[in-house]
Order: sequence, then structure tokens, then C-alpha cells
Amino acid sequence: MASKPKEPVPRPAPRLYLMTPPIADASAFSAQLARALDAADIAAVLLRLAEADERTLINRVKILAPLVQEKGTAVLIDGRADLVARSGTDGAHLRGIGAFSAAIDSLKPERIAGAGGLASRHDAMLAAERGADYVMFGEPDATGKCPDFASVEDRVSWWAEVFEVPCVGYAASLEKIAPLVAAGADFIALGDVVWREPNAIVESIRTATAWLRLPEPAV
Repeated sequence: MASKPKEPVPRPAPRLYLMTPPIADASAFSAQLARALDAADIAAVLLRLAEADERTLINRVKILAPLVQEKGTAVLIDGRADLVARSGTDGAHLRGIGAFSAAIDSLKPERIAGAGGLASRHDAMLAAERGADYVMFGEPDATGKCPDFASVEDRVSWWAEVFEVPCVGYAASLEKIAPLVAAGADFIALGDVVWREPNAIVESIRTATAWLRLPEPAV
């Protein structure tokens, strides 16, 4: 007698990945970050740092990183893999396959190496082959411009169907969370939509969390 086909394992709900605004005053930003972390389960926080000398950058990170890590949340630095070990953070997010390839050997295997700013499917596959802990699609470029959202949905769907390396989908607005969840993103990255109104941080995070679960299929 043929065995009964196994039921497919339900995909876990995605988790949130927060990207900070460029931080110049870490002490001033710490209250906003603490509110965000208290509002919901956050998988990771990417610290984006305003330009400064290395000592100043490290000091900023050391103010904020403990707030994140005490919640069991990973804290990453945007672009500066050279600061990770000295600041006690968990890893770095590198934009572009060139920057990722140049930095990964300094991060792995102890630290997280995330890949974003990937211009093509080929670049995403190269990053995965080199050992990326995740790939991100849809994040804004240096000018703040995001890729066409339909192309981001398509890229996330393709990745989720084919690859095991986790995929982060960037949502420029709360309304874009559900389509990225449906496409198969493992994490949803949020940036300015969270921080734009400091008094609405908790509400934004809670609304985002509500969008992370797809409706149960009808029986």
C-alpha cells in the first residue's frame, strides 16, 4: 500500500528587520530604537551611520548595540565590515557583489554577512555561493530610490522557490509588506516608514507585525 503523502510543512511567518536612518547622535536615537524593540519581535537591526572618523563611529555603535543585543536581536553595521569586531556587533550588511566579496572573508564564519544592492539574479547567486547569510532585494540606493516593486516581488518569489539562503524583502511602505510575505520573503526590512514619525514608531511596528501572517487557507 502506498504511503500517504506528507502534509507540507507550513512556512514560518517572516520576521522584521529594521534599518535605521543615518545616525549622527546615537544617544538621541537610542530612545526611538528602544521603543521599536519593545513593540514587537525584531530579528535584526541594521545600523546606518552618518559619516565620521572611525572612533566616533565605534562609539555610536557601542551606545546602541547593547540595546539591541539584550533583546536577543542581531545588530549589523551597514557597509563597514572593518568595524564589526571592534564594536562587538554581530555582522555587516554589504551592498553590491564587489563589496560583499571583499568583506566576507573577514566576517565568516563567526559573524553574519548579509548581501544587498544586488544588481542581478547572477549577483544574488554569487553572493549565496560565497556564503551570504541572507540576500536582500528592494532596498533603496544611495539616493534613496527603490527598484520597481513588481520586479522586487518577482525576485523574492524566484529566490524563495529555488534557494535555501534566507531572503529579505524591503518594504518602503506598510502596504508592501503583505505582497512580500505572499512572495515568500523570510524577513521584511523596514526603514524610513518606521522612523519618519517618532511618535508613531510603536504603532508602525505593530501594524507591520500584523501584516506578517498570511490568512489561513480556506478548508
